[in-house]
Amino acid sequence: MGPAYAHLAHGHRPVDRARVRHIPSPHDSALWSPELNAAPADQIRLLDVQALDVRLSQLAHKRASLPEHAEIETLNADLTQLRDLLVAAQTEESDTAREQTKAEQDVDQVRQRAARDQKRLDSGAVTSPKDLENLQSEIASLARRQGALEDVVLEIMERRESAQARAAELTEQVAAVEAKTVDATARRDAATESLDAEITTATKEREVVAGSIPADLLKLYEKLRTQQGGVGAARLYQRRCEGCRLELNITEINEVKAAKPDEVVRCENCRRILVRTPESGL
Repeated sequence: MGPAYAHLAHGHRPVDRARVRHIPSPHDSALWSPELNAAPADQIRLLDVQALDVRLSQLAHKRASLPEHAEIETLNADLTQLRDLLVAAQTEESDTAREQTKAEQDVDQVRQRAARDQKRLDSGAVTSPKDLENLQSEIASLARRQGALEDVVLEIMERRESAQARAAELTEQVAAVEAKTVDATARRDAATESLDAEITTATKEREVVAGSIPADLLKLYEKLRTQQGGVGAARLYQRRCEGCRLELNITEINEVKAAKPDEVVRCENCRRILVRTPESGL
């Protein structure tokens, strides 16, 4: 068996050097693919698709990064906190209102009892010195009890007024933050609507341009775009790949020069599709 056929003994087909421009190293073998042919105009349109994909990516990032998103998130957090504080203040006001009612009822009961005792004392119906002494003592005790209960009522009223003032203040703050949230939401929605319109236009334009590109070339581009951070095709400008920003060496330049105009070449460094233009510097 001659050396030209030795590889067949191992089950390998001969490598067609005319059909494969790049012999990949182990680290980029996943990116290697047989050579493709596409009209130069199709390859140029691939740059248009790439530009639209970059534009769509920028628009999507801008849409997700609108400052109104963070503003609304902050306002909603503030609103949640303020509403919790408002509920607490309103609950305290309600509780103190019940306390005040109960305390005032206690005062009224003591006052009514003291009035009855005083009326009995004033009527002269009680003639026994001991009974008179006991009645007078009870009236004095009731007066002290009434005074203490009235102090309790005053303390509760002060707490209730404080809770009412706090609730009123928080109600105003909640309303103010709600108004800010409405405004921020309107601004966000307007910005989103504008960006969505741009995205729709760019998407339709991409569909038109991509539809004019050969399927095999577009498929390779999509694969590389996914693997290479959103950039699958790059212009060769002044002997520099605009994908990886590296200048081609003399050997790579000669290989590109030797390639036919309709041959799809790849950057040796980043493996992206390398599109030749009149500004390539070849």
